[in-house]
Amino acid sequence: MSTVFFSAIGQDSHRFEPEGSDKTCILGGVTIPGVPGLSGNSDADVILHAVCNALSGLSGQTVLGAVTDRMCLDEGITDSRAYVKKALDTLGAVQLIHLSITIEAKRPHLANHSVAIRESVADLVGIPVEHVGLTATTGEGLTAFGRGEGVAVFVIASAAQSVSA
Repeated sequence: MSTVFFSAIGQDSHRFEPEGSDKTCILGGVTIPGVPGLSGNSDADVILHAVCNALSGLSGQTVLGAVTDRMCLDEGITDSRAYVKKALDTLGAVQLIHLSITIEAKRPHLANHSVAIRESVADLVGIPVEHVGLTATTGEGLTAFGRGEGVAVFVIASAAQSVSA
């Protein structure tokens, strides 16, 4: 038996709801006060959507899209944690070992929330919190995200799988 290591990239982005919207901003399963929620049919948790896409890259089975649209629109499931669980189910014998999350946004300021987000994501995917990295940048205001219009997230998921020699 030998172990094969591989990785996949996931990305997602959402714009903010208009000021005054009642929608709550949720990032990585954590409620973030002081900013409008993100626009989307679900809770629009852009971090968890990017995680879904990275997990789909590992398994080769797309979850965010037709599968989650059916869950959201037909079944009323708007909690993005359910989408991540669905993506985890596609991994089979692949073992997720690390997530690296990079956020581009002018707002919200995440320094006071980064530990809670890392803990939430680690708990959801079943890896130690020290195996979830989280960085954030404004990108010097060069994009709509850096100007405060929304949030963009990139995730690299690393995994291992035992294979017969």
